[in-house]
Amino acid sequence: MVFEALTTLAPFASLPLRILIGMAFIDHGYPKVIGPGRKQTRDWLKSIGIPGVLGPLAGLLELLGGISLLIGFLIPLVGILLSLEMIGTTILSKKKLGKKYLLGYELDLAYLAGALALIVLGGGPFSLDAILGL
Repeated sequence: MVFEALTTLAPFASLPLRILIGMAFIDHGYPKVIGPGRKQTRDWLKSIGIPGVLGPLAGLLELLGGISLLIGFLIPLVGILLSLEMIGTTILSKKKLGKKYLLGYELDLAYLAGALALIVLGGGPFSLDAILGL
């Protein structure tokens, strides 16, 4: 009976996920796009053999994607793009940087899981997607 009552809340499941993951992506993306973090990210990527231009591009995706998650705009598309980025960062962490799961790439996988969930859940009733009928 309790579980049946909880299923009525299912349409609202994406809201806390969108807010938390959106804020996290904004927090990760902002320094890569604006300020000294932009150059640091570019230089670090070059030092490990990756084109430096990917740093600001990833930062832009994270910043704009995070804003999009907060307002609930184009959630499935943003979820796909962020999922692809998180797959890339997980591969980078594991293969190129040799990081272990714990204190390594577990956060990338958590963001990936959240982005994948949002692809399926969509923006929910409290989203710009719902208002626009997308």
